[in-house]
Amino acid sequence: MTTTVNPEAKLITSPANQAVKDVRALEMRKKRKETGLFIAEGMRTCIEGMELGAGMTQIFYLTDLKDRPDIVRLRDYCHGNGGEAFEVSRAVLEKIAQKENPQSVIGVFKQKLQALKNVPLNDKCWVVLEEVRDPGNLGTIIRTIDSVGASGVILVESCCDPYSFEGVRATMGSIFHVPIVTTPRSDFIAWAKKWPGKIIGTTLQDSTDYRSVDYTSPLLLVMGNEQAGLTDDMRAVCTDRVLIPMNGRADSLNLSVATGIMLYKMLEN
Repeated sequence: MTTTVNPEAKLITSPANQAVKDVRALEMRKKRKETGLFIAEGMRTCIEGMELGAGMTQIFYLTDLKDRPDIVRLRDYCHGNGGEAFEVSRAVLEKIAQKENPQSVIGVFKQKLQALKNVPLNDKCWVVLEEVRDPGNLGTIIRTIDSVGASGVILVESCCDPYSFEGVRATMGSIFHVPIVTTPRSDFIAWAKKWPGKIIGTTLQDSTDYRSVDYTSPLLLVMGNEQAGLTDDMRAVCTDRVLIPMNGRADSLNLSVATGIMLYKMLEN
């Protein structure tokens, strides 16, 4: 059920409430694409979205926290965006988050994807990911891009959704700060021919040690799929091909770890 508890928020006590069903539907990529919305969990992440001016359409929070200053700020911000605020029980939050002991705040925000044509050709460093499949990897890479001060991420071809619940959680709020571009492979290849700087691809084929390359910006860092690596077409676009040497028994690194190593090396100056 839904009842109005004050002019600013509505009270939801039933997990079967329609508003709960609607936000739960955003767990499906199809629904996120249709609505252009996504779920962000946690006070810190929602405040980050607010402070960066992200479009908030709904906020759900435990009714016990209704008078906390941060909740009041978030509620006022949501209403200022024309959105709705809901005070809810823990059972309702667990239903939305699909887990026990969820964080106390869940926000619904507007997605903000960009077009490849709007990427400046003289930016310091963009990360290009080809067909990345793991949303945890993608979210961690977005967080790392934010941490090192790189320019943004370009998702090539059929990548996982950066706005999935798992992906957003892994960004720790960086989803609101890092520009995200999506593009077909053919469009990226045509656009990359205009790039004025180096295009660094990580690959085992015809590659040199990543520590031996001059990383003068502007730069593109091109990383491949977790299992298959870069396709031949994407590898051909790269001006430099590098690898991270393996000194132990492991023959590869996690994609997000490898991307972090590369970014800190490329941007160390």
